[in-house]
Amino acid sequence: MLHADPWDLFGSWLAEYRATGASDATAFALSTAASNGQPDARIVLLKAVWDGGLVFYTNYDSKKGQDLASNPNAHALFFWPAMERQIRIAGSVEKVDAATSDAYFHSRPIGSQRGAIASAQSQPISGRPALERQFDAAEAIPEAELQRPPHWGGYVLRAERMEFWQGRPSRMHDRIAFTHTESGWSALRLQP
Repeated sequence: MLHADPWDLFGSWLAEYRATGASDATAFALSTAASNGQPDARIVLLKAVWDGGLVFYTNYDSKKGQDLASNPNAHALFFWPAMERQIRIAGSVEKVDAATSDAYFHSRPIGSQRGAIASAQSQPISGRPALERQFDAAEAIPEAELQRPPHWGGYVLRAERMEFWQGRPSRMHDRIAFTHTESGWSALRLQP
């Protein structure tokens, strides 16, 4: 693993986990930090891997969006216990371009498009009936007129560090850390 390209390794590990039939293969914990340094984590879904980064979509006005606006660094953790594997990826985050966000938005199920339009994610609301009224208003929009709201779109987490962990007996696990440099990736084995 020390001589592997970390993105090739990521792809092979993801494919092996998907082959188990796991329905949550692309779920990962995304950790951010607010401007005051307070950390936060939540599960998001990986939608693509390109340009040395992980692509995910969300509401830009959500708590995670606010965190990323003030501190554009994040950490992703994939944990696949059935295979005794985890992958940790840290780096900077930036928004994907509007055309990419538009294309992904329109590829989503119609109900998911309406949900993105209806929800002011992370903002307080008086109760479930108020949330349902917001969704009803989004349902009234003709399907042909649905547009990605400007507050919703994609991010790419550009990997600067990737660590692969493989569980082993007696807690003598394998840990390989890759760091991105100007000349490519360097790798180190870490003690478990």
